Amino acid sequence: MTTTPFTDAPAPFDGPSAEEVEAFRVVSADAVLAGRAMSSGEFLAGLIASAMLEQVGRPDKLPSLMWSDQDPAVVQEIWQVALAVGLHAGRRSTNARLYRDEMDRVQEALRTAAFDAMAGLVSRSRRLVAPEGHPVDVEQPGGH
Repeated sequence: MTTTPFTDAPAPFDGPSAEEVEAFRVVSADAVLAGRAMSSGEFLAGLIASAMLEQVGRPDKLPSLMWSDQDPAVVQEIWQVALAVGLHAGRRSTNARLYRDEMDRVQEALRTAAFDAMAGLVSRSRRLVAPEGHPVDVEQPGGH
């Protein structure tokens, strides 16, 4: 048996190009971050399912949360706004001191728009969870 010598040998492998390395980094980051988002979403879904049962008290009452006598599109819109509001409030409640400036800004915006009752609620919550403190304990403008 005769063999033909290999004449079209490939060029030696120099490794991936800079573009290929960057593309791989993007694809890898995308996959990892998408996985984290999905895992976080599943975690939040579990918390929401738990909260739904806690609100109605018993599993046989869960269908009452469907509001079947209402337009499903309207119920979905309300659900999405309520969920966003609840998550926003929950984040602030865990460390309200970090949101002192935001709460002041929101309070002023509400007051300017003549939503005085709501502005008062924000003011009260801000004072309870993020008080001004003694001037020595609070950083002053300019870092002094």
